[in-house]
Amino acid sequence: MTLQIGPLVVDPPVVLAPMAGVTNSAFRTLCRSYGAGLYVSEMVSARALVEGSDRTQRMLTFGPDEDVRSIQLYGVDPAVVGRAVDILLDHGVDHIDLNMGCPVPKVTKLGGGAALPMHRVLFRDIVRTAVRNAGDIPVTVKMRIGVDDVSSTYVDAGRVAADEGVAAVALHARTAEQLYSGHSNWSAISHLKSVVTDIPVLGNGDIWVAEDGMAMIDETGCDGLVVGRGCLGKPWLFRDLADAHAGRPVPPPPRLGEVVVVMKRHVRLLADRLADEFLGVRDFRKHVSWYLAGYPVGGVARRDLAQTSSLAELDGMLEAMLDRVGRDTALPPGSERIARGHTHGPRRVTLPHGWRESALDPTPPPAEADALVSGG
Repeated sequence: MTLQIGPLVVDPPVVLAPMAGVTNSAFRTLCRSYGAGLYVSEMVSARALVEGSDRTQRMLTFGPDEDVRSIQLYGVDPAVVGRAVDILLDHGVDHIDLNMGCPVPKVTKLGGGAALPMHRVLFRDIVRTAVRNAGDIPVTVKMRIGVDDVSSTYVDAGRVAADEGVAAVALHARTAEQLYSGHSNWSAISHLKSVVTDIPVLGNGDIWVAEDGMAMIDETGCDGLVVGRGCLGKPWLFRDLADAHAGRPVPPPPRLGEVVVVMKRHVRLLADRLADEFLGVRDFRKHVSWYLAGYPVGGVARRDLAQTSSLAELDGMLEAMLDRVGRDTALPPGSERIARGHTHGPRRVTLPHGWRESALDPTPPPAEADALVSGG
């Protein structure tokens, strides 16, 4: 099973989901070292890109190992999205993913993210403009089931996106109201696959181990997988998915000593990317609890490691932890699916006044809805 996204062949059919503050070039390089796939950047704001934001420009940095440059773009105004696509093409981008599923309240309350597909004409206009301006560069759309159980939008949005020429659609099988709580509804992926038949349909949600990915493909018939929180602190999940897809045995979870080796590599990739040791270590702090989730290292060690300020200090603490706990310490059974990253929700979704009643209004939301900081 090979995934074709426009001219891009994705084999195995696995995509790294954009995650704010995580999927920078350092993390993408680390994940890619475990296997092929499509590795997407953090989200960039179309308006920030058009207005020349320095922070957004820095997010367009790709590593020398990135043969395919993939960017996720967020925007709510067709004209602004069109200009942003033109800029991305000037940067040599090979794939553009449109963010139509962000559930964050500061986004949905302004009509963006998961709220935008409710306005079907505006959604169509944004997708149409992006595809037209992108030319031969494939455009994809990532979305959620809808705002809540009452307002499901994914089927109509999937059909419209396919009609407008996108190369694939990806569904995070939760509503915006769910945020990251509960379980994803894989049956929605199956339904989308049954009605959108001329382009690939990708599934996202609750892929914590390779077995989950294979189960999603078997249960839904989806054409590929989008992996988000499941790879936090587990970049080797991409190797495991590649092995499972190829019918090879999937290795057991790494021993603690192996995890520490990966942690040291990750923090150094960050320090190199930022050209600053302290900033690299500081950026790595949030990853500590994800890497050590389930391992019996103790809360004090996790806390202290998440407060380090230099590579030497971090290395010293990691080695002391290994001396105390043991390099061969295995991940306890049943810990493989410990949730990482966001777990909050459900939360009622706030929408702009009259948003539900004006579904056919093509007018973009106010400019502030498109002025969010890149990365989320």
